Amino acid sequence: MSFIPYPILFEPILKDRIWGGEKLYTVLGKQQICSSIGESWEVSNVPENVSIIANGVYKNRSLDNLIESYSQELLGQSIINKFGYQFPLLFKFLDAKEDLSIQLHPNDELAKERHQSLGKTEMWYVMQADEGARVVVDFKEGVAQEDYLQHLESKTLPSILNEIPVKKGDAFFIQTGTVHAIGAGVLLAEIQQTSDITYRVYDWNRVDDNGNYRDLHVDLALQAIDYSKKEVVLNYDKIDNKANQVVACPFFTVNLIPLQSEYKLVKNKDRFYLYVCTEGNCVIELENEVSCSLKQGQTVLIPAIVKDLTIKGNATLLEIYID
Repeated sequence: MSFIPYPILFEPILKDRIWGGEKLYTVLGKQQICSSIGESWEVSNVPENVSIIANGVYKNRSLDNLIESYSQELLGQSIINKFGYQFPLLFKFLDAKEDLSIQLHPNDELAKERHQSLGKTEMWYVMQADEGARVVVDFKEGVAQEDYLQHLESKTLPSILNEIPVKKGDAFFIQTGTVHAIGAGVLLAEIQQTSDITYRVYDWNRVDDNGNYRDLHVDLALQAIDYSKKEVVLNYDKIDNKANQVVACPFFTVNLIPLQSEYKLVKNKDRFYLYVCTEGNCVIELENEVSCSLKQGQTVLIPAIVKDLTIKGNATLLEIYID
């Protein structure tokens, strides 16, 4: 049976987190499963967290099942050549009512050796931030391993970390090995490699409802930490109805589209696209006259076999693909 191309939506995978809040359902319209939803996994092929299709002829099929049946049509041969028959990206929305733990992620080599997994390079796009909100990214200048270990032991690690005030529209590139944390009051979109490997090194000395501390991964993190100073703040244009590049790396490219009327994409490569609506609403029209409405908080997968598309409306979109 031949593949039927259309814009594919997925059922959100909602995660109860100790630091989560209410914005995922009050702002983005997700189901209220509890009072502390921290994450909505929008597109995932992480084992035991595989996305289920929410619309069209493939409704109720899992993403990995569809890839098994139609890998080239869905992913594109260029993606298969690089990553094999797996979906190489994980996209989430996160709501931090409280600070996340200070954490980092291993690179591909270390993650494969230890966990048979990809590493976790990621990017953040801030959708909303309360007054005074900030993120923690990287060490301050001149911090070495001995400084890190000393402050970790004395529980003063935050004093040597780099805090950055945030506002709507800010974007950050988090390379593997970089210590980081999303701060309280931040709602953001996160694009990353398909991996759920996180090493927590500091959790603000907090406990859960049962009085238990969360596990830390101090020993695992030692070999993974990168102490070099990195450029983490992303500067980009915001030209209406254009794809403005925010970041490009071997694992993903992310563009911002401030949509005021119409945006056309003529694909010149055999690869899938993701579109994320962070504000407003729009309609995506394919060349076969199939269309799909997209509103704030929704994510859509455009199969590789699709050649052209047009997006109409008034919205802010993230366009995501792999070169």
